[in-house]
Amino acid sequence: MMRELPQIVPVLMSGGAGTRLWPASRSDRPKQFLPLVGDETMVAATLHRLEGLDAAMPLVVANQAHATLVADELTAAGFDPDRMILEPFGRNTAPAATVAALELTRDGADPLMLLLPADHVIEDVEAFHDATRHACRLAAEGHLVTFGIVPTAPETGYGYIRAGSPVDKVARRVVEFVEKPDLPTARSYITAGNYLWNSGMFVFRCSAYLNALQEFAPDMLAGCRSTMDAAVRGQGLLLDPTAFATTPADSIDYAVMERTTDAAVVPLDAGWSDVGSWLALREIAATDDKGNALVGDIVATDTTNSYIRADSRLVTVSGLDNAVVVETPDAVLVTTIDNAQSVKTIVDMLKEQDRPEATRSVRRDT
Repeated sequence: MMRELPQIVPVLMSGGAGTRLWPASRSDRPKQFLPLVGDETMVAATLHRLEGLDAAMPLVVANQAHATLVADELTAAGFDPDRMILEPFGRNTAPAATVAALELTRDGADPLMLLLPADHVIEDVEAFHDATRHACRLAAEGHLVTFGIVPTAPETGYGYIRAGSPVDKVARRVVEFVEKPDLPTARSYITAGNYLWNSGMFVFRCSAYLNALQEFAPDMLAGCRSTMDAAVRGQGLLLDPTAFATTPADSIDYAVMERTTDAAVVPLDAGWSDVGSWLALREIAATDDKGNALVGDIVATDTTNSYIRADSRLVTVSGLDNAVVVETPDAVLVTTIDNAQSVKTIVDMLKEQDRPEATRSVRRDT
């Protein structure tokens, strides 16, 4: 007879700035708060994806500057708008997960924490639910579980997980996490057959994660405990900036998953994308018979395999191939699909020039 699982608490990590999707995504309203895929924001889609999982009310870890945006998303989805932990600044995913685990165990509970980036696309929700239930069963037994995306191509924009010996008929032990490879290396991973894309999604018992931190990253755990002791409760839980600044910044992969012997990976084949660039968005968008994804008021001729987006006016293109054109009320991006991963360089240049467009939309008076 299958044992009843502990409570599952989804924790949405919403701290990213999405600079590779500039100019649509800015620091004041990053990609997770935009309807980049379909009619709803990516946060809303992530919240709706939880329906049917029999999970508890979600908790969102986000930047303090986005408190109103997060509260509005939670309210619209029918959840308590105060279910937020608000960071004064980002310290990467491991501290975000740590403060969430400390909050969820504050009253003596020890739920399963389902960590989900708030800005991913998953097309096959049923497959995601099946994989999540399997991962939760493993996590209930003490494993620290991540999801590995079954690769569809030798992608150089994702990190990889090398899977080892079986944990059961589905999951494998994690041998190592690999940084984004060059194309020949990515091809060798696909040929080898035991590499999965690193999704950045996890399931652990809160106590298992905190115990692993005590062993492998005690300074981080101590810093997060001090941060939580000094936190202020109001609209959400506002973390203390002085204490949080003492917490080492690191990812869950580096802080825990690469060091523990309890790491397991569950393969996920569910139409996943992290929507990390305009190229990634074109790959999942509906396209016309010439391979173009056209969003907004667009007139295109002699144009193929391109992503063209207009937010506020008519945009016309002619004679382009493998191009990206993104128009917003205050900025226009024109680049190639091959160079789409380098948009962050433009944002960095704008910041060096103290251009406000780098981080926020600027109203133009006509």
